[in-house]
Amino acid sequence: QVQLVESGGGLVQAGGSLRLSCAASGRTFTVYAMGWFRQAPGKEREFVAAISWSGGSTNYADSVKGRFTISKDNAKNTAYLQMNTLKPEDTAVYYCAGTYYPGSRSGRNEYQYWGQGTQVTVSS
Repeated sequence: QVQLVESGGGLVQAGGSLRLSCAASGRTFTVYAMGWFRQAPGKEREFVAAISWSGGSTNYADSVKGRFTISKDNAKNTAYLQMNTLKPEDTAVYYCAGTYYPGSRSGRNEYQYWGQGTQVTVSS
């Protein structure tokens, strides 16, 4: 099994920045790619960003392109999501996810491992 633990969420004003971290443990050699999803109250969980194992391929939702950056440190088994120029509509619980499929995938059903989530609140 693989365990994913997110950290770095919090309350920030609009225009501010946060960096989320996702630490993986367990059978991490089975994880080929990582992703971030988010879920706002009353809404479906939606794709935010994904990165391949090598880091050579990334994928972003249109709503965060140019503001968010996903990265990973394989030596530390950790993925990151740098979020800049935050907007109130970015408020959500952010989930880290891992998949044994290669490539930077955006489908929620393509991920097998999930963290518990971390709350991000952006005030206007």
